[in-house]
Amino acid sequence: MEEQQSISLFAETFIRGYMTQEIFYNEETWYGVIRLKIEETTEAIKESDVIIVGNFPRPHPDELYTFYGEWKTHARFGQQYVAKRYERETPKTLAGVERYLASGLFQGIGKKMAKRIVEHLGVDALTIIADHPERLAEIQGISESRAKLIYESVLEHRSLESAMVFLYDFGIGVNMALRIYQTYKLETMTVLKEEPYRLIEDITGIGFKRADDIARATGIAASSEERVKAAALFVLQEASYSEGHVYLPVDELCEKTLRLLTECGGHAFSGEDITRAVEALFVASKVAWEDERVYLPSLFFAELGLAKRLRHFARRDSFGSFPASEFYRALGAVEDELGISYAQTQRDAIEQAITSGLMLLTGGPGTGKTTVIRGICRVFSQLHGLSLDLKKYNEENPFPILLVAPTGRAAKRMTETTGLPAMTIHRLLGYKGESFEHDAEHPIRGRLLIVDEMSMVDIWLANQLFRAVPDDMQIIMVGDPDQLPSVGPGNVLLDMIRSGLLPLVQLTEIYRQAEESTIIRLAHDVRKGHVPADLLDTTPDRRFFTSSPQDVPEAVKQICLGAVKKGYTAKDVQVLAPIYKGNAGVNRLNEELQELFNPKTPQKREVTFGDTTFRTGDKVLQLVNNAEEQVFNGDMGEIVAIFFPNENAENQEMLVAAFDNREVVYKRSDYHQLTLAYCCSVHKSQGSEFPIVVMPFVKSYYRMLRRKLVYTGITRSKSFLIMCGEPDAFRAAVETDEEGVRYSFLQERLKQE
Repeated sequence: MEEQQSISLFAETFIRGYMTQEIFYNEETWYGVIRLKIEETTEAIKESDVIIVGNFPRPHPDELYTFYGEWKTHARFGQQYVAKRYERETPKTLAGVERYLASGLFQGIGKKMAKRIVEHLGVDALTIIADHPERLAEIQGISESRAKLIYESVLEHRSLESAMVFLYDFGIGVNMALRIYQTYKLETMTVLKEEPYRLIEDITGIGFKRADDIARATGIAASSEERVKAAALFVLQEASYSEGHVYLPVDELCEKTLRLLTECGGHAFSGEDITRAVEALFVASKVAWEDERVYLPSLFFAELGLAKRLRHFARRDSFGSFPASEFYRALGAVEDELGISYAQTQRDAIEQAITSGLMLLTGGPGTGKTTVIRGICRVFSQLHGLSLDLKKYNEENPFPILLVAPTGRAAKRMTETTGLPAMTIHRLLGYKGESFEHDAEHPIRGRLLIVDEMSMVDIWLANQLFRAVPDDMQIIMVGDPDQLPSVGPGNVLLDMIRSGLLPLVQLTEIYRQAEESTIIRLAHDVRKGHVPADLLDTTPDRRFFTSSPQDVPEAVKQICLGAVKKGYTAKDVQVLAPIYKGNAGVNRLNEELQELFNPKTPQKREVTFGDTTFRTGDKVLQLVNNAEEQVFNGDMGEIVAIFFPNENAENQEMLVAAFDNREVVYKRSDYHQLTLAYCCSVHKSQGSEFPIVVMPFVKSYYRMLRRKLVYTGITRSKSFLIMCGEPDAFRAAVETDEEGVRYSFLQERLKQE
């Protein structure tokens, strides 16, 4: 088929007709591929039928569908009409209604029952069932329970249709509309028309302005208090989950809420109106309000709980001291075993860790944090007479040293550097999606807990972890306070350091081997806010290629191509960018790098999801926590297989991704959990190291150009750091120490008695 064009230049184009073949359909996502016999269209096509793809209810041959969309060329299947929305007309003849009722869409109705219903209720049977369900009792063979089943099934289809049509007018697409309907079911239209602001709390991706448009359209007064409360709650949620605040000062919350409502228009509110609404939210337990601080309740109790546990651990008695001779004997044995000699500061850190109930260990790259962790584990085991042989432990007698990190990649790195098992915090706690197996009543078991990459741990996860730590367990928290703070709310590591409550050991000396690395020297210069004079010089492990902003994608490709020619793979090379959109953003660079590292070939299978094409062999990133499969936000893997619908028992399209030898199956409805990972954000790279890191710098990143971001990105590089773009953008970032205030009261709570 030739590339199709639309007749109309301005009106929405459509194709209307009846389905003649169902090629593929997924009940979970409503994603379908059908052949449609054309009855009417605005499209300039000669064919009598066409392939339609998109999300819509399962079509029936007797239903007349109108699809609105656009032409796209699929890599494997050719020209298709991608439906953005649809309209459906139910059958108009007795025979058509009978076949429709017997199609399997409606519970409680088979072929014989469909015939009886149509004979009794006629061509308007569906409308009569929905509006007068008591009429079903007139039909032989329909009991009260069966009548209820039929009525609810018909009502469900009508409710879904109504919701789809209603939401489309507000720019809400099929996928989001499905999520809304799956949340509220038969109550969907009631919620949309009577409580539209509930969408803000219940549906991820629905903000205040979208919900407000719906509310205004359904007649909710622009001056209503519900509107003000919804705006205030939205502002607080955005502050917490987008900006990292644990709370907002009440004055700032009211000011931002008033600004949002003013932008949306419709009514002029006063400051008193906003304050009354926040008070109403507090009375309804929708927010927590302490002094001048307003929190989301979950974050308030997390901050309160974490502070209480940390103060409790800090007050514990010493975990015993060992004679100096005994300590140094154990330390000497470890040095001999590992073939190293610890510096005095490292020996002091190990000794304090052995005797402290709770300790913070901080340091930048090259200061020996990993070496100290390894020493702590081995000296601890020697002094306590504990074996490090995993075979000597079981479920009843668990391994005594627990090593954890926020991400799977950071945990894997702990295992590689210590030779001992490590896991994610979520896995240690037995994360089940909405709850944890381990808590205050069901604590974790062991003698020593070491938490690495503590800067990545937010207030909520930190509270969950320390709730589950028993009183007799020693705790060591390790991190680099100069790295980016957690993606989630809070600034836990810095707050703990600044409180002065917890014993702190700071490693500052850069050791000889590390000092030879110009990457580590650059990292420490950046940490101090200094741009070295040799920034543009070529060194054995570092280089900066100057290029114009528009040439950055090509520069990144050429750098990666050079790595490929030297035998490096996509797993070895990680491109880091601070933003997703734009010419030098994550999305554009991923498209370019996919064609370099994993180009399209006849042998490679691929599927398209939204604007992303996934191929076998692609490097991918997990975007959400998946407790059932034990893969978590930030985990990197590789697509190892793609299956088409006719190749599996479920008759569904699916792909398989491997994460450190764990294979996870993704149905199409799960594809949103993945993205390409040739390039990722600096935040997503935290806790990882890569042989080669490529970092572009352009002034268009200006909102994200901060010292901590550059420092965090640089320290992901293990062997080579290649930068490109505008040197002035790099300088601007290093000179910008605007850490950005994160509202948190943890530091003050830790100081309280």
